[in-house]
Amino acid sequence: MFEIAVNGACGRMGARIAALAWEDPEVKLVAAVERPGHQSLGKDVGSVSGCGDTGIKITPSLTVQADVLIDFSSPESTIAIAEVCANKKIALVVGTTGLNIRQHEKLQSFSQVIPCLVSPNMSVGVNIMFNLVAQVARMTEKEFDIEIVETHHRFKKDAPSGTALRLAEKICEATGREMGRDVVYGRSGIAGERPADQIGIHAVRSGDVVGDHTVVFGSLGERIEITHKAHTRDTFVRGAIRAAKFIAKKSPGMYRMSDVLQIRS
Repeated sequence: MFEIAVNGACGRMGARIAALAWEDPEVKLVAAVERPGHQSLGKDVGSVSGCGDTGIKITPSLTVQADVLIDFSSPESTIAIAEVCANKKIALVVGTTGLNIRQHEKLQSFSQVIPCLVSPNMSVGVNIMFNLVAQVARMTEKEFDIEIVETHHRFKKDAPSGTALRLAEKICEATGREMGRDVVYGRSGIAGERPADQIGIHAVRSGDVVGDHTVVFGSLGERIEITHKAHTRDTFVRGAIRAAKFIAKKSPGMYRMSDVLQIRS
């Protein structure tokens, strides 16, 4: 049995991680961490996650040992808790999006002492999609225009989504494009004729959409669309718990969901 801690336990994702971890017979929930000053500090995490009395109080810091900590919080909180995990030798699963280059570098440095799994999307389907779009991009080469459209709920803070960016990265890796040179984020005004190497990313925010991603490969006379739609946040939660079980006893290093799913490019 693996002992799991959750950071950002009162957030939309954190609460579901706590609930599903509590129900999973293969893991034991041992800690629920939330930012200092949060109104739910001191409460039983079950009162937030809806899984009843757990005996686990929500705390502003990680005071117990665990095998793995799962984090879906904010970039700043992620880096802070990652340092704690490195000091305590606790494996780390990160699903936080909006991390900048410096923050990714910090996580990379922590991965030298603990196993870290960082993924913008923990769902099995999306990680299969990452592999598929790379294959299609290689096969279509420069004959097809490539556009990425992502839709999320109105409360999402970062745009474009981390998943959309990872889709673009996979396409760039497969075709020799460069993120900084060939990717554009929306268009307006007299944009001119579309360059052949360009990848467009478009972010839509609407209502309570959990997460939709579509990659469009368009040529003259035909179009290929690869779409993934998440119906519930539990999709990501189950993937994160699966990742936690995978990484719990691994050696220090940086891992991806493709390692968990044994997806080979």
